Amino acid sequence: MTPHDILLRSFGHAAFRGQQERIIAHVLAGGHALVIMPTGGGKSLCYQIPALALTGAGQGSGPPPLTLVLSPLIALMKDQVDALQRRGIDAAFINSSLSREEREQRQQEVRNGRFSLLYVTPERFRKPEFHAALAARRIPLLAVDEAHCISEWGHDFRPDYSRLAEIRQRLGEPVTVALTATATPEVQRDIVRQLGLAPETVRMFHEGIARPNLRLSVAEVWGDDQKLDQILAVHDRHLGPRACGSGIVYFTLIRTLDHFSLLLRERGIPHRCYHGDLDRDTRRRVQAEFMAGSGELVLATNAFGMGIDKENIRFVIHGEIPGSMESWYQEIGRAGRDGLEAECLLLYDERDLMTQMEFIEWANPEPAVYERLHDLLVEQQEQVTAFGLPWIRQRLPGGKHDRRLETALAMLERHGVIEGDWRHEERVAIRVAGDLPEALADPARLAAKLRRDREKLLKLVQFVRHDGDRRQFIHDYFGINPG
Repeated sequence: MTPHDILLRSFGHAAFRGQQERIIAHVLAGGHALVIMPTGGGKSLCYQIPALALTGAGQGSGPPPLTLVLSPLIALMKDQVDALQRRGIDAAFINSSLSREEREQRQQEVRNGRFSLLYVTPERFRKPEFHAALAARRIPLLAVDEAHCISEWGHDFRPDYSRLAEIRQRLGEPVTVALTATATPEVQRDIVRQLGLAPETVRMFHEGIARPNLRLSVAEVWGDDQKLDQILAVHDRHLGPRACGSGIVYFTLIRTLDHFSLLLRERGIPHRCYHGDLDRDTRRRVQAEFMAGSGELVLATNAFGMGIDKENIRFVIHGEIPGSMESWYQEIGRAGRDGLEAECLLLYDERDLMTQMEFIEWANPEPAVYERLHDLLVEQQEQVTAFGLPWIRQRLPGGKHDRRLETALAMLERHGVIEGDWRHEERVAIRVAGDLPEALADPARLAAKLRRDREKLLKLVQFVRHDGDRRQFIHDYFGINPG
């Protein structure tokens, strides 16, 4: 089948959008690609259709070819696989959400020639049994979703993504397509380098990021009363009695979210809340109800994001300034996916800067924190298990409200230094699996990371205060030439 046939039969669309057709043709011709496309712009079709075309063309002796998709989040890959399966496409994922028996069964199915697309996190490549399963298949195409995670200069760096050059080599150097919604020129160059590809072999497809149906605005406010007035005004414009859409208000702090939830309840405004302190079942229920309903308003932290692919979100408000242009753009990209006009309002209260500056400090522990934490986990395992995070926190630099411990544990986990469950304050079960990596013990490297994060926040403040064309500011920041 041709790509057009697959588009119509498998996905129900009569025509491609934007540069999709050109990207697909380039990939099927054996070319590597870096795709930068707005959130909701149809990036996934740029590798899903080639995957199905390669599967159809690979009939003959031996198992059919397999396309591997690297995705950073378990919830995101589950949503994508569920959507593909509903369309009758033989896709699957292998990740830690499966039981050991389920993972072994799925890996056996891979060996036996099942699946056209297989979604995994890059951390899966640490497992020898996974490599053994892949050895039975030819992998002509590797798709790297959320490719900004490859770059240490990006806003959500994942250490295992930095092994992609090695992974590509072990897979036989397949054609590779890397996709993201946001990447500065610096990050674009780093993505190509981390993939182990020569720049001249990778074709860039850049559709820009500012979708014309999103109405972008900034309102400088002072205090919660002015914020509430702005939120209510947007809500009334879009979620009145005849509302058929939805809206999201993002907050940085859970306590701020809870405060505004109380204010809205007092005014009889129905809404739901979503944040990381809710248990998993509650979060899943809130997300499912939001996706299924209309006239829905959700107050959320940035934990509410991946997998929110709802067409009729009419507005996204930021009640507190986010930490970077990239974070802000990722979140407003959930609005207006049906192509109709949507409103994106950023509320700027200068006092909120202190919150983000504190977050940046917490997100960048110094080497002494990593070294002390690693020592505690190795030498005092019994006390760690018995007394949990509060006991560890008392023995690290900073006070009881300092969140550098959580960052340090997350980074140790991402680097494969620790395994286990540490996300409950009083109950932890951590096993040390490796030494402290050089990247977390290098003062110059960590200081550079802290400086970059501060510069990203400064750039967003400059965007807020910009009195010219804000879309041009966005284009300049992300290195886009609209012409």
